[in-house]
Amino acid sequence: MKQTSILSVSFLLAALVACAAFASMPALGQSSETPQNTPQATQQDTNKDLPVPAAETQRYSVQGQPAAATPVSYASVTELNGILAQLEAASKDTQADLVKLRIERWKTDTAYKKQALTNVDSIQRNLQGALPEIMKQLRAAPEDVPATFKLYRNLDALYDVLGSVVESAGAFGSKDDFQSLSNDLNNFESARKQFAGRIENLSSAKEAEIVRLRAELKTAQAAVPATPPKKVVVDDNEPPKKPAVKKKPAPKPSTTTPSTAKPAAGQTQPQTPPASQQTAKPQ
Repeated sequence: MKQTSILSVSFLLAALVACAAFASMPALGQSSETPQNTPQATQQDTNKDLPVPAAETQRYSVQGQPAAATPVSYASVTELNGILAQLEAASKDTQADLVKLRIERWKTDTAYKKQALTNVDSIQRNLQGALPEIMKQLRAAPEDVPATFKLYRNLDALYDVLGSVVESAGAFGSKDDFQSLSNDLNNFESARKQFAGRIENLSSAKEAEIVRLRAELKTAQAAVPATPPKKVVVDDNEPPKKPAVKKKPAPKPSTTTPSTAKPAAGQTQPQTPPASQQTAKPQ
């Protein structure tokens, strides 16, 4: 049970750090098996190369296993929806005010007018393409810190370019254009400040959670008894061992057959009677 607790806490810590560091990684789209001539198949082929939202990336941990989804509080979602609604309204108003501009009538040189037109075109492309996509990703992961910071950085760039257009409109354009664009700029500034405060709050909450998980991991590791190391005792005073005495091999018995003795000179060797003549005498 103690080892299981350590593994679970380590898994939560790794998943949290991975979610805070790599939240918006692109992935390959998945397509289901549908007939090739149907509208569903055409739509899937068109969207198969689009990046997967951050919420899909967060479903899997570093070890490739499904990660437990962190619940988001109702207050946090309500706050985010309010800021995004304000940002969407500011985007629509800004696009409409930029269309009304008559930069060609400004009393300035051609190079300055060309630069102003370039800035206006850049703002419109961002408001119509990049900004809605980032807001969509943030709605999928309301408390994702990297996605929130990505939107804040985009608002910061929009504020700088729009501020240059507003300043030029005040110097060379009409009073009405300057007033309407100034209001749009103030709306973007308000949204940017709110996202800055939200990033600070989310970062503090994530840091507190990491500290808590580290403390739990340390406590779980301390609860597991450490295995004592094995000791090897070397006795330097041990007497030397006596050399082993080798046993001598036993002599092998002789297997020679007794030789027949020859008679001396002048003596005759007694002849052995044949077996047929040697009969046992009855007793």
